[in-house]
Amino acid sequence: MSKIIEFTNICKQFKIPEKKNGKWSFLSNFFKRKYKIIQALDNINFSINEGDIVGYIGPNGAGKSTTIKIMSGILTPTSGECIINGYIPWKSRKEYVKNIGVVFGQRSQLWWDVPVIDSFELLKDIYKISDEEYKETLNILNKALNLEELLSRPLRQLSLGQKMKCELAGSLLHKPKILFLDEPTIGLDAVTKLAVRDFVKYINKVWNTTIILTTHDMNDIEALTNKIILIGKGKILYNGSFDNIKHQYANEKIIQVEFTKPYENVYLDGYELISHEKNVATFKTLNNTEFHTKSFLNEISQKYDIVDFSINSLSVDEILARLYKEYKL
Repeated sequence: MSKIIEFTNICKQFKIPEKKNGKWSFLSNFFKRKYKIIQALDNINFSINEGDIVGYIGPNGAGKSTTIKIMSGILTPTSGECIINGYIPWKSRKEYVKNIGVVFGQRSQLWWDVPVIDSFELLKDIYKISDEEYKETLNILNKALNLEELLSRPLRQLSLGQKMKCELAGSLLHKPKILFLDEPTIGLDAVTKLAVRDFVKYINKVWNTTIILTTHDMNDIEALTNKIILIGKGKILYNGSFDNIKHQYANEKIIQVEFTKPYENVYLDGYELISHEKNVATFKTLNNTEFHTKSFLNEISQKYDIVDFSINSLSVDEILARLYKEYKL
């Protein structure tokens, strides 16, 4: 697979003015202002193959937005090299943006008071899309996203989910090779979330669109991505498949046991007691040891009389929380 995005030793610093406290601090700030340097990105290195769907994740303030702005050509890094689709984004911005699409969950590229179709027509002229190609692409997007009833309505009249569908369509009218999605499902209902995820997978498969997804919704990550990049405090902490992360915690189980009667104290070797109330106790496996249901039942039934039990693996959100904890984020 050919690499479409390459980041090499990218650093980005911001100079922030320091504020002094005190009665006459404004005079001091006026005559001699001091600054502090914030290291937003610290020697970032990664590459992304054409056709990948990559989840770019991390806590707030980790450096995700700064990275996306550099990849979009909005920001210039302090140092390092970035080649995307053969271009340096901030140096060849006019040519570069012809092959990228950007969707920000809380911002719009469509016009607020005009029908959606009019916004699409303006984007067609901006990207210099031929009439034939525009008609063909719009037909594909219309069928995939069910836009028929939305095109004649102003953006301000649409629900959040309807707006997101139109934003996705607008960003793809010129069939970009790379699509940047920032929190695309934030605030959406469950049905619309599934529709957006299905559409993202569809364009990735049909057009081989490379997709960079930043989100705090780990269900999006699990459903869509074949690779994740974890950033924290401006550094890349993990770069690999999400399956590897899940496998790392696959043996960790949460087991809830219901007893025939209340027990004052409950204890089991090799398991951590999370909670114990009346005749129900919840355990967690320790040290990622291999778990066998039969062994667990034999062991606990020798000590206590049980009625029922349930076993659950860690959720994707719990896995992410564990990652953040391990990396002290």
